[in-house]
Amino acid sequence: MDLDFEQQPVAKAGARPRGAPRTNGDRLVAVAVAGQVAHPIIRANPYRMGRDGVPRLLPGSGGIVLNHRVGDRAVGLAGDHVEAGVSLHNNGREVVGPPDGPNRALMFYACVGNRARVLNGSAVGSVGTVVGKHGGINHVIVDFPPRVKRRLAIGDRIQIEAHGQGLTLPGHPTLHALNLSPRLLRRWGVRTEGTRLHVPITHFVPARVMGSGFGRSEGVLGDLDIQLSDARVRRRYRLDTLRLGDLVAICALDYRFGPSARPGSVTVGVVVHSDSRIAGHGPGVTPLLMGPVANFHLVREPRANLAWVLGLRRRPGV
Repeated sequence: MDLDFEQQPVAKAGARPRGAPRTNGDRLVAVAVAGQVAHPIIRANPYRMGRDGVPRLLPGSGGIVLNHRVGDRAVGLAGDHVEAGVSLHNNGREVVGPPDGPNRALMFYACVGNRARVLNGSAVGSVGTVVGKHGGINHVIVDFPPRVKRRLAIGDRIQIEAHGQGLTLPGHPTLHALNLSPRLLRRWGVRTEGTRLHVPITHFVPARVMGSGFGRSEGVLGDLDIQLSDARVRRRYRLDTLRLGDLVAICALDYRFGPSARPGSVTVGVVVHSDSRIAGHGPGVTPLLMGPVANFHLVREPRANLAWVLGLRRRPGV
């Protein structure tokens, strides 16, 4: 499929791009949701069996990742499904609804770009940013500066100003938004170009390499993994250069009602965890925008990453 790529800059953090699309922002509902900093979990067998038949002992998801964050490499870490910051899970039990209802609500309401505030502990009052959602383990991932992460403790409570689910673009009725905060939309550099939406991205990813996450019936409770098992595909699409926080386009993929391979469709999302040697797994992508590829103008821009779009970091990671 022929995608329209150009080299143009992403708008500076805090600036409202000229021609930004109209939204229903005045009708959105902002809700406070909260979770606890989640402890990492190891299954009964700590070995992770790779697609090459080699068992490995590696750090995984959860906890507070002290030395990696958005903007850093997502491929080649000595880890497996490493999340890009502080992992949240709501351990509450409600008297109505399913036992995991509070955590499912946290996963549903939280949108990429939402602000999160520490409620207790030595880092109380510190503010971070939601940078993704990881399905399966069911974590919301929040980025904080390193100095804050070193003051956080497992179990600290963090409250999110959840704002964005239900976002629509009235001028682009064929396009759909999920997990996208108005804050991120304003700063991303997205703008209207006639019937098309100009969207900066770092990579194009073919839908045929997508793996774990297929089979879901929605797109608001997790992510979809990019398989890196084919070296030729990795080289062709520069997938070894993926970074945590990269905004990427997956074609031909329709994520409106769960991920489905669909000719003529594209889904743009954000890379939320690192790669994996397990068959069918790899860097995870939380969906943000989707619709017919003819209604997108996808612009390749190396700085289309949450770290710089949202002003979370001053310089690219190594």
